[in-house]
Amino acid sequence: MCGRFAITLPDEAMVNLFDAAPANDLPPVPRYNICPTDPVATVVSHEGARRYGPMRWGFLPRWYKHPTDGPLLFNARSETIAEKPAFAEAARRRRCLIPASGFYEWTKEGDARLPWFITRTDGAPMVFAGVWQAWNGPGGARVASCAIVTAAATGGMAALHDRVPVILEPDDWPLWLGEAGHGAARLMRPLDDGLLTFKRVSTQVNSNRAEGPELIEPIEAN
Repeated sequence: MCGRFAITLPDEAMVNLFDAAPANDLPPVPRYNICPTDPVATVVSHEGARRYGPMRWGFLPRWYKHPTDGPLLFNARSETIAEKPAFAEAARRRRCLIPASGFYEWTKEGDARLPWFITRTDGAPMVFAGVWQAWNGPGGARVASCAIVTAAATGGMAALHDRVPVILEPDDWPLWLGEAGHGAARLMRPLDDGLLTFKRVSTQVNSNRAEGPELIEPIEAN
């Protein structure tokens, strides 16, 4: 599962990384505590041209009349994404990339929820596999919404949570975006466990209102 993440890199760096044209209404950066329903920056490709623009993190199926008509779909399980009515068409036709600096998971110690911040060991940005949907809401409102694809955790990550985001390497991006033909399903696997590292961080991040660089600073685990 991925329920919170951070993106601290400037838009210009992301635009250059993805070779994408930026939208004018990108969410502000840096952001250290992105929560479901927040706007997030995403990369989509249409006829070979990439666009870097905002979407709502929280996938809205076409049949929702209101954003709260059903469960908040911010993750999509890789094992069932092709079968679920909410995600099946998007998995075939509307895939996106969602950049991050790292994401949070929690362990429990008694009644306490202890947060951990997960990053790549090589310091590179994370790029989550995502699916997206254009949703037509009341009054003609049109909302682009997305979900992060997850896979079963392996190795040390499994000690934190049984799910992890699907993290794509640069060579995988064209296939996931549909620029390199078919076969994107084979990319829906966890990143090699040795490429991720995690550290305990402050319980301040337990509040969805918390923000700031102190949220990702390491603290000594008991």
